[in-house]
Amino acid sequence: MSRTVVVTGGAKGIGRAVTAAFAALGDRVVAIGRDESALARLADSLGVAAALVEPARCDVSDEASVEECFGRIGDVDVLVNNAGAGAGAPLAKTTLAEWRQLFAVNATAAFLCTRAVLPGMLDRGAGSVLTVASTAGREGSRYTAAYTASKHAAVGLMRATAAEVAGTGVRANAVCPTFVDTEMTARSVANIVAVTGREESESRRLLERAAPLGRLVDPHEVAAALVWLASVDAAPINGQAIVIDGGGIQA
Repeated sequence: MSRTVVVTGGAKGIGRAVTAAFAALGDRVVAIGRDESALARLADSLGVAAALVEPARCDVSDEASVEECFGRIGDVDVLVNNAGAGAGAPLAKTTLAEWRQLFAVNATAAFLCTRAVLPGMLDRGAGSVLTVASTAGREGSRYTAAYTASKHAAVGLMRATAAEVAGTGVRANAVCPTFVDTEMTARSVANIVAVTGREESESRRLLERAAPLGRLVDPHEVAAALVWLASVDAAPINGQAIVIDGGGIQA
C-alpha cells in the first residue's frame, strides 16, 4: 500500500537520496525545502520516480509555514526530519545568532514537523517519525558546541516522542551518521581549507579518516537505514538513535 512520506530538506544531499528511495518503493513523497532552485531541479534526478514526488516550499523552522504546509499535505504516514544546518567555531567565538540558527533548523524544525503529524498518526494507530541527527548527537567534539548541542536536542526529542507513543503503533527513531558525502560536508572541507591552508584533497581525507570506514558515508546508505526503520520489519524499533559510522561509536 502506498504511503505518504514527507522529507524535510528533501531536495539536496541526504534528503534527495531519501526522497528517491521512498519514491522507488511507490510511495507518494512530499519533498520540503526552502531552496526553490533545488526543488525545481529535483525531478530531473529522479527518473521515472519523479511522478511520485511533490516538491513543496516550506520554512520548517517557522510555525506558521509548517502549519500551512502540513495542512495542505494531509495525513502523513512517514515523516523524515532531515533538514539541517552545520557550522563550526570555538565556543568562545560562537555567537548567539549562530546558536539560535542551528537550533532553529536542527531541533525546532523537527519539533514543529513532528507536532504537526503526530495527532493524525495517533488517531490512525500507525506512523513513523524519523530524524536525521548526527554522531554529534551522541558525543561531543571540539569547535562544534552549537551544532552538537542542537543535534543532542534532536535525538532527545525523538526519545521523548518514542516514550509518549510507545504501544500505539507509532514509532520515533533517529539515525546518527558521521560525515556524509553531501554539499554540507563539502562546505566543511572548504572551511578546513580556509582555516588551515591545507589542500582540498588533504582536508577531505582528514574527514574520511575520522570514521572507521575510512571514507565518507554515502547518502544512499543513510536512506537505506531510514527506509528500513519506516518498514514493518522494524515494527519493534522505537526510541533508538542508530549510529552510522562504521563502528566508531558502539552503543
